[in-house]
Amino acid sequence: MMNIVKLGIIGIGAEGGLYAGFLAEGKVNNMVIGAICDIDPDKKAMCAEKYPDIPFYDNYIEMLDSNNVDAIVTCVPHYLHPEMGINALKRNIHALVEKPAGVYTKQVQELNEYAATKPELTFAIFFNQRTNPLYQKLKSLIDSGEIGEIRRTNWLITTWWRPQGYYDQSEWRATWGGEGGGVLVNQAPHQLDLLQWICGMPTKVYSNVKFGYQRKIAVEDEVTAMFDYENGATGVFITCTHDVMGTDRFEILGDKGKIVVDDSKKITIKRLIKPEAEMSSSMSMQDVMKIFMGQGASEIYSEEVLEFESVWGAQHIAVLENFAANIVDGTPLIAPGSDGIHGVRLANAIHLSSFLGKQVEIPFDEDLYLAELNKKIEDEKSNS
Repeated sequence: MMNIVKLGIIGIGAEGGLYAGFLAEGKVNNMVIGAICDIDPDKKAMCAEKYPDIPFYDNYIEMLDSNNVDAIVTCVPHYLHPEMGINALKRNIHALVEKPAGVYTKQVQELNEYAATKPELTFAIFFNQRTNPLYQKLKSLIDSGEIGEIRRTNWLITTWWRPQGYYDQSEWRATWGGEGGGVLVNQAPHQLDLLQWICGMPTKVYSNVKFGYQRKIAVEDEVTAMFDYENGATGVFITCTHDVMGTDRFEILGDKGKIVVDDSKKITIKRLIKPEAEMSSSMSMQDVMKIFMGQGASEIYSEEVLEFESVWGAQHIAVLENFAANIVDGTPLIAPGSDGIHGVRLANAIHLSSFLGKQVEIPFDEDLYLAELNKKIEDEKSNS
């Protein structure tokens, strides 16, 4: 056991720079910067000025072998997360992988299986939205049966507007070979994780995905996916990167009520006085007509509104602190690394359904998904 965790930051771009700032300012309990790694010479110059006393590497293996770090965080392109996680764990270094855990389930499963052979090490994934008090409350409401058994889920999340210039800023961005997808693997992994964390994993997926619909990119910028759940419930997930006015609305309907989340800031809980099935079988048409005319709502359900304010950066700090606490004293992880495969599986299923033009069952044929992904990568190379 150790008291202070020395974190190696691999990739000092937007996310890595954010974490370095938090650590340098002493905002994360039990954790400091141990070393920084980046292959960009400009980043090396920046770090020499900003973090002159922190060892800098342009090769992450050298950093892992340096004895300067107890743990790492992988702020690099998605394909590299599993490889870097495994190489850290092999050296008895704790691993915090960024989302998504990888591009396809086969590589994430390899990471999970290796991590399982090192139970003494901490393996976590950076799902900072799991620390968001709103989504923690939402999960507790669903888990406690407040609105009964889920009948339908709807999440419309289009607050990811990205102009063409965003995609043009680097060659690997929004490519099959560089990122492994578009909005599903770049902007929406948190929502895919929250969806399955709160509501469970669907058993079937049918999707309509548009590739390069409103942007000059090879990958998806428009997604509509329909889900079937084991209990017969249905779901819809819609996301895109071309809605400049964006909507964030998550609705969960149960047999005892409904919960609506607006803008990830407000939860509206409507609890039925009687379960819907009981209302259906016992109410007279006179009572039903009252409802149709908008009368007697208070006799049917009660309503509660909960408002949440999120402090910028607090969720990222919470994940880093939780990771450090697990290393230091065994505090349970908010997001164990093995959970990272679920969101990847859901994204892969949505892609595969669109690739094949038909409904896909979960679990699906992982070799088939990888073959289809590799076709996309090859097509991309031949068209470039």
